[in-house]
Amino acid sequence: MHVLVSYDIVDNKTRTRVMKHLKNYGQRVQLSCYECDLDESMYQQMKEGVEQLIDKKMDSVRYYRLCKGCLHNVIICGWGEVREDEGFEII
Repeated sequence: MHVLVSYDIVDNKTRTRVMKHLKNYGQRVQLSCYECDLDESMYQQMKEGVEQLIDKKMDSVRYYRLCKGCLHNVIICGWGEVREDEGFEII
């Protein structure tokens, strides 16, 4: 499954820890946004790791699970890399 993870984390140390954690599961595409291609087990592992790091009263993390059909609707404007296995368009 393809997952877009977006976060808004108040504390710099926590933000760095989350960034390092997510780097093990996907590719950073924006300052606080990762694209991950995961199976269900890896998704749960990634999500649990993030939730152990953040302060749920202060921080926000969003997980957008995208179907294969949705990937064809993704358009990247500006700089960015497209991996061959992804259905993104750069304009």
